[in-house]
Amino acid sequence: MAARAAGKLYRNFMRQRVISTSIGASRHCSSAATSAPKIPHSSKKGRLLTGATIGLIIAGGAYVSTVDEATFCGWLFSATKLVNPFFALLDAEVAHKLAVSAAAHGWVPREKRPDPPILGLEVWGRKFSNPIGLSAGFDKNAEAVEGLLGMGFGFVEVGSVTPVPQEGNPKPHIFRLRQEGAIINCCGFNSEGIVAVAKRLGAQHGKRKLETSSSSSPLSEEAKHGGKAGPGILGVNLGKNKTSEDAAADYVQGVHTLSQYADYLVINISSPNTPGLRMLQGRKHLKDLVKKVQAARDEMQWGEEGPPPLLVKISPDLSKEDLEDIAAVAVALRLDGLIISNTTISRPDPVNKNPVSAESGGLSGKPLFNLSTNILMEMYLLTRFNI
Repeated sequence: MAARAAGKLYRNFMRQRVISTSIGASRHCSSAATSAPKIPHSSKKGRLLTGATIGLIIAGGAYVSTVDEATFCGWLFSATKLVNPFFALLDAEVAHKLAVSAAAHGWVPREKRPDPPILGLEVWGRKFSNPIGLSAGFDKNAEAVEGLLGMGFGFVEVGSVTPVPQEGNPKPHIFRLRQEGAIINCCGFNSEGIVAVAKRLGAQHGKRKLETSSSSSPLSEEAKHGGKAGPGILGVNLGKNKTSEDAAADYVQGVHTLSQYADYLVINISSPNTPGLRMLQGRKHLKDLVKKVQAARDEMQWGEEGPPPLLVKISPDLSKEDLEDIAAVAVALRLDGLIISNTTISRPDPVNKNPVSAESGGLSGKPLFNLSTNILMEMYLLTRFNI
């Protein structure tokens, strides 16, 4: 269809050229001795540009109409790399907002190629098409769930979401360390609050369920999607307000309001940007908190699928004793899982040589890899076969 439209455009253009040439010839036929007017150089450039544009339209239309969907999808994802240098020139927070907005409005490519079956896995009775996901912190207010899942992520986690809207810490929030492949953020749970997030998740939830039911027959394998609302797993990350004196009440409120849309829930007690938050990782505080949140979740009405799994997100800066305490609580209360890890307040080599490292906040990116991997190993050894 695109190729036919392009062909029609080209034919119309050539017809107009022929008509204009005929008119021009009739005007000058009485003065045959007069030499033909010289075409301005700028006019030649315009014609060349017009012809090149039409050629590209025809070639592009022909390409789109003939290639298979998978090939075109791969080409589109590769083409988006051309935009990356533009985002790198922008302020970090402006680039972040633009990226979220692009995903929210569908201005990002959609992954049409199915994931290889070998990448699939099942956790908590939920099927993940692949193990690569987008963690909390990018789409804090659940603005772009549909667009992000459409890009091919196996799961997307929104948040952290606080009960009451709050702006977070003073700006600037985000600092790039380009050479180290890292970022420092001190956002401090900037959130529009659970009411705004609930409205968005409710609308997206209904839309995704409708699209899934209309595109798949009840007996087809495609109907056996991974999440509550369709393909892709949605996690909801819960936080507490900075000024709140009752952390458990904040997390319980998040459970009551948002768990109906979540394929899994996360208690975030490890952000370094909220004063006193990491103290909740101690054995007594954590045990009391998890008990209250589990009770809030379990007292709600759930269908055959049961309540969403509950996970705790921990810091990579914990001591051996802290890890043992968390493991003991996780095993005793039968937590569904742990997320390892949040950002670090440490500044390992070579980050500590960068002047930007003096900024407060949590460090993420390549320098966090070894630290978080070591914590992952420690927690596996402390909880294996028990969680």
